[in-house]
Amino acid sequence: MSPDDEIVLKPIGYVKTDAVGDQVRDKRRTSQIIVRSELAEALEGIDGFSHLFVLYWLNQVSRGEVRLKVHPRGRADLPLLGVFATRTMYRPNPIGLTLVELVKVAGNVLTVRGLDAFDGTPVLDLKPFDPWDAAENAKVPDWWLKLENEKGKTA
Repeated sequence: MSPDDEIVLKPIGYVKTDAVGDQVRDKRRTSQIIVRSELAEALEGIDGFSHLFVLYWLNQVSRGEVRLKVHPRGRADLPLLGVFATRTMYRPNPIGLTLVELVKVAGNVLTVRGLDAFDGTPVLDLKPFDPWDAAENAKVPDWWLKLENEKGKTA
């Protein structure tokens, strides 16, 4: 396989939420992930985990909106960085990743808290959070710390 080969994915389900606009960033909101019924058996045992990583396709981003460099959160007062150093949606492959709290499992429907995706967003995969996923001595750049400090002042 070469780096130019095409990869075809089929969503495992979709997001159901009443959040619109910036409401999707509210980590206290709950939403649902509706898993395709033929995959429901694959959810067996998932309720033993408190948190899941959700990988999803940022389907509301126009394919013409790919950028190689951005200011984090669109703020000109922050450095211009490569997209792989940010969480921007304007990526070569618009794949979203969010760690969510698993609130409830009912058949093929997962209720989760903290999913920052819009209604109808295709879900590509679910992965249970494992304590091994926590990185000791993780570091972040100064601009990220600035954003976190500002968030604490407005909360």
